[in-house]
Parts: sequence; C-alpha cells; structure tokens
Amino acid sequence: MNSYEIINNTKEDIEELKSLDGLLTFALSYLKLERVIFNIIIVDNKEIHRLNKEYRGIDRETDVISFALEDDDTFIKTDFRILGDIYISLDRAREQAKEYGHSLKREICFLAIHGLLHLLGYDHMKKEDEEEMFSLQERILEEYGITRD
Repeated sequence: MNSYEIINNTKEDIEELKSLDGLLTFALSYLKLERVIFNIIIVDNKEIHRLNKEYRGIDRETDVISFALEDDDTFIKTDFRILGDIYISLDRAREQAKEYGHSLKREICFLAIHGLLHLLGYDHMKKEDEEEMFSLQERILEEYGITRD
C-alpha cells in the first residue's frame, strides 16, 4: 500500500489541492509503484527560496524542489520505499499558471508529478533524459484528464 501526505504550509485554503489525491493514486498505479511513502508540502516563495539557497546553493525561489532519499546507497532499507519530500511554491505555481495560460489546478498537478518523478530518479539535465521525463509526466497528466485548459 502506498502512503503520501499533502501538507499545506501556507495560510490559504487551496481548493486545487483536492485534485492531487486522485492524480497521485493514478500516477502511482501507472508507474506500478507499491509500498512507497512521500510527502508533498505546499509553501510560499519565501520558504522555497530559503530551501533552494540552503540545500542547492541557488539564491532565488523556484517552483518545485524534490528531496529524494534514494539518491545514494545510504538510505534505510525497509519493506517499503521512503521516497522523500516534494516542496511546491504556491506563489510560483500561480505565476506559472498565468504565464502558461492554464489553470492553477493543472500547474499544481504538473509540479507534483514532476517532483514525484525526481524522487524516482528521473532528471532533465541531458536532452534525452528531459524528453523521457517530460513525455512521461505529460502522459500521466493527460491519461488522468489533466489537460492544458
């Protein structure tokens, strides 16, 4: 059984977070994942800026940061996988939804799947890796019914 928690660390009631539960259940099934645990934490720009500077050495806000616990061989081995945490900036999600001309729901869902794939070891540093990762995240979103509104 998979387990994840969606934690809203902002002072706002975010209606769009309700869409994440079904999407994450679908994505985990689509990816054939069993017995994984992870968190999605919604924060503001100030907090994601702090995290980005402290842990990545980048002095600016970003949209999503994933802290994968399986990045090396030092993670604790159990009968389930503790994947890590995904931090999403609500402020940046709003900005990007407006910039790309789609809904906040679509942007939050996109960032959640993007972060989940990072927890699983996907990256977009090389062109072929980027194509693989972005293609997979778009397939998951489209097959679940999250389209570019």
